[in-house]
Amino acid sequence: MTQYNIAIAGAGIGGLSAALALSHLGHTVTIFEQFKEPRPIGSGLILQPTGLNVLTNLGLDNEVLSKGCRIDQLVGHVEPSGKKILDVCYQALNETAFGLAVQRSTLFDILFTATQSRCVTFETDFQISTTCSCSRDRIRLQTIDGRITEPFDLVVDALGHNSPLTKIKGRALPYGALWANLDWDDTYPFRKHELVQRYFRSRKMVGIMPCGQTSPRSKERVAFFWSLKVEQYESWLTQPLSVWKNEVAQLWPETSVFLEQINSHEDLTMARYTHRTNPWPVSGRIAHIGDSFHSASPQLGQGANMALLDAFALAKALETQNGLDNALQEYARSRRLHILIYQTASYLFTPVYQSDSYILPFLRDHLMAQVIRIHPTPKILAALVAGVFGDPMHELGLFRKYLPK
Repeated sequence: MTQYNIAIAGAGIGGLSAALALSHLGHTVTIFEQFKEPRPIGSGLILQPTGLNVLTNLGLDNEVLSKGCRIDQLVGHVEPSGKKILDVCYQALNETAFGLAVQRSTLFDILFTATQSRCVTFETDFQISTTCSCSRDRIRLQTIDGRITEPFDLVVDALGHNSPLTKIKGRALPYGALWANLDWDDTYPFRKHELVQRYFRSRKMVGIMPCGQTSPRSKERVAFFWSLKVEQYESWLTQPLSVWKNEVAQLWPETSVFLEQINSHEDLTMARYTHRTNPWPVSGRIAHIGDSFHSASPQLGQGANMALLDAFALAKALETQNGLDNALQEYARSRRLHILIYQTASYLFTPVYQSDSYILPFLRDHLMAQVIRIHPTPKILAALVAGVFGDPMHELGLFRKYLPK
């Protein structure tokens, strides 16, 4: 296998996992990060069986399992009727299947620490603006202040949905979410191994997801999130926090145990989302992974898992194909079907749960309460959430420790 000099733009989940997979194969890897110190951005996430199997192949699954919280079920009720309109049980797919909720900072720290034991070079305080070719087969990165890197054989674009290295720009979604990581206590009126949500039409949503610990002795935490239109965020900041707390408590009184931990607007972070699919994730000597390849709302919980799969697929293609051009074509081909399925599903599902529509939530509330009980709907929903439609693990030859055949 030819050894390449590879630049990775961005030290997020996708960038770090790509660095680990590529350095394991003997490639020379340099990560370029805009911050002076690499750091995570975001709240909790669910590692699906797809993402867990990538971490298995990177040798990191046991450490992640020791800090995460097993999720067996996703449940959602609509108010004020109390109808259950979401019921996803992983065991409907396979008795060994589960999701693993982790704090994004925990997963980041595990990946970042792992890169320190590999021959991975970090260049920080490096805000990338563009690339420039120095020959047909070599490429450089350039910063906004004009600094230019040495030439690389390949650039891996892991800069997210606002990446300057792709011409395909996403469509900003009208709804985002306020989120916070809060303390969890087993005495709270929630089940520890469930992600639970409450909805009012498709305009209001509050969710609770236990997401484990940062270390064996630290407190267990929960990701708390509230759906909010992006255009309403500024007005939300100007209103008294008590107004918002009363709105949440009215929708779901049991959340008061978490609302008591929120003392200012600054305790909540606003997350904004885009929908964008790059039809071909390779442009010259640039390979796009994660949100620079495909971005969507978090409704299906696939973001970090998709980035992990992209990173593994790129490394696998470089390992098995003869020549860089062939490897990049194989990377794009191997991810195409899976991405198409989930980007389409996200596009269709998102307005059902986050939109100003009256018709969609009406249909959802009257149909889903019945459909989720009818075979084979439970298995289909479990497969969708687990990320296994399109069978990406078989396509990539992933070792299946989680969700075996």
